[in-house]
Amino acid sequence: MPAPAPEPGTDPGSGPGLPVTFRPARTRVVLLSVGVAILATLTTVAMMLEGLGAGERASFVLTGLLFLGVLALLSRPKVVAEESGVTVVNLTTVRHLEWAEIIKVNLRPGDPWVLLDLADGTTLPAMGIQPGVAKQQAVRDAKALRALAERHGTGPSSG
Repeated sequence: MPAPAPEPGTDPGSGPGLPVTFRPARTRVVLLSVGVAILATLTTVAMMLEGLGAGERASFVLTGLLFLGVLALLSRPKVVAEESGVTVVNLTTVRHLEWAEIIKVNLRPGDPWVLLDLADGTTLPAMGIQPGVAKQQAVRDAKALRALAERHGTGPSSG
């Protein structure tokens, strides 16, 4: 029986089809779960303590919301690869790159996340691919992004 044909627009040897989003899913789940747990705990404590006034209760809840907000910000990074290029979403910045701007995709041992060497001589961290909790997934994602950059870009990638 013949092997099934690849989906249109994909080449099994050159990375996944587009569009594709890379993000540290486990890290995101942990951060958001902890944020919700902190908010729930602080809200429960605020409501159970009898000697607190409305302002003090509100400060407990606002503190919980602040923790949740910071953890949600930490869970934000992702890398979105599309036909038009790559969008890198880090903690507080979003940058869209054309494929030709990416010269090299690096994930060396000890790197906290993927680093993109760009045509203008700078390096851009791509925090959406990080080996912290899921090293093997990060390595697979880095290889997939490298293959896409080689297929759609102008320069060879290594790392």
